[in-house]
Amino acid sequence: MSDPLYIFNKKYQSETVVESLLSSSNFRSSMPAQQLQSLRVFVATWNVGGKSPHSGLDLDSLFHVHSEFDIYVLGFQEIVPLNAGNVLVLGDNEPAAKWLSMINQSLNKSSSSSSSGGRFVPKPPAFGAGSMFFVKPSLKKISENFRTGCRRKLKICNCSSFSEEISRKYGRESCFRCPESLVNQTDLFSDDDEEEDDDEEEEGGGGKVASIVNSQMMMKYGLVASKQMVGIFLTVWMRKELIQHVTHLRISCVSRGIMGCLGNKGCIAVSLQLYKTSFCFICSHLASGEREGDERRRNSDVIEILKNTSFPRICRTSFTRVPHRITKHDRVIWLGDLNYRIALSYSETKSLLDKNAWDTLLNKDQLKIERDAGRVFKGWHEGKIFFAPTYKYSYNSDAYAGDTTKEKKNKRRTPAWCDRILWHGDGIRQLSYVRGESRFSDHRPVCAVFVVNVEVCEGRTGTRRQ
Repeated sequence: MSDPLYIFNKKYQSETVVESLLSSSNFRSSMPAQQLQSLRVFVATWNVGGKSPHSGLDLDSLFHVHSEFDIYVLGFQEIVPLNAGNVLVLGDNEPAAKWLSMINQSLNKSSSSSSSGGRFVPKPPAFGAGSMFFVKPSLKKISENFRTGCRRKLKICNCSSFSEEISRKYGRESCFRCPESLVNQTDLFSDDDEEEDDDEEEEGGGGKVASIVNSQMMMKYGLVASKQMVGIFLTVWMRKELIQHVTHLRISCVSRGIMGCLGNKGCIAVSLQLYKTSFCFICSHLASGEREGDERRRNSDVIEILKNTSFPRICRTSFTRVPHRITKHDRVIWLGDLNYRIALSYSETKSLLDKNAWDTLLNKDQLKIERDAGRVFKGWHEGKIFFAPTYKYSYNSDAYAGDTTKEKKNKRRTPAWCDRILWHGDGIRQLSYVRGESRFSDHRPVCAVFVVNVEVCEGRTGTRRQ
């Protein structure tokens, strides 16, 4: 039996060797030079009110597809009705599959009428009674059509390049690469496709695989991650040239709904590393209500999400920089229906709206009040709001619901900026913060564009479009 003290001393010596190597000026000078590359990130959040998308929904203008961003982070809330069946029983993923298909059509469709300048779009699946038997679309099946590469490659640890540098300079004994048993733990990184996807990629028919590969070769954007938790749905897309540089993909969910444990409220968080920079994207739906004190419930949701969101550790080396907590990432973007309201009555709010008195209204915004008091989102940033409150509208109307419904005055929903986008970390700058004008839901979508700096090893750039 091995001596525990001997094992401890060997481990201590190994860690000391690594620390000395990392601090060595000779070693640092031998590492590849780093440079910053700027990427444009488009972020959108939309509470769609439990409605499934239809073919006439215009996503092109919402996503500004002609601007061709490098990364798209798209978050939705209430993609299914928040009824007992969807909350307590296995959720319905048909709407999520439809959203994925429509997003793909929008991002990968032709931007001009000429075939030479267009983009290839895989034929969308038929939903509904298009065949003899009604078969609900599988989110798993649809997702694999929109990836431009093997999902396993997104999840691996690429710290081996760092270890190989140590090995080449100081010998094999100094190589501390991640054990292979950790590299392909697909159950740690599950999206809605789960690990079965990988089996199908290997065991599927040759013709089917070839068809998918050919389709993916012609796509401009590929699906990096997608996850549904009841009504919350988060999906991340990138230009296919960038996807090869994504590693350490992990997903974490926190439920904050009924009894503090069901998924009708809460968050989905995606963690990934792009080149040498870590990203975290959080899509959340926080506690609702506009009674006095409800903002404290929302604060509690944020605090619990920050505390309980934890990404699996896939690197067991002492020098790893792969974070497992939200705020430990280099660049963090939080989007969603945060549900913070305006601390005024309906009549007071409507009067200020009619006068376009934005500053006065914003001073009564609960999220601003709570942040200024240091009770929530301390150290986070939000762009200046220059748009009208995004909630609550009458369906298919530009009028707020309180103006058109026959509800009692004390039950009218006060207009509010429920839908928000915040960020955390350095190396990220917001270019725009606007709302969309789709009448599809009782919420208006909110969009932001960021420029983010990504640390890239010299010689590995060149994928950036000029």
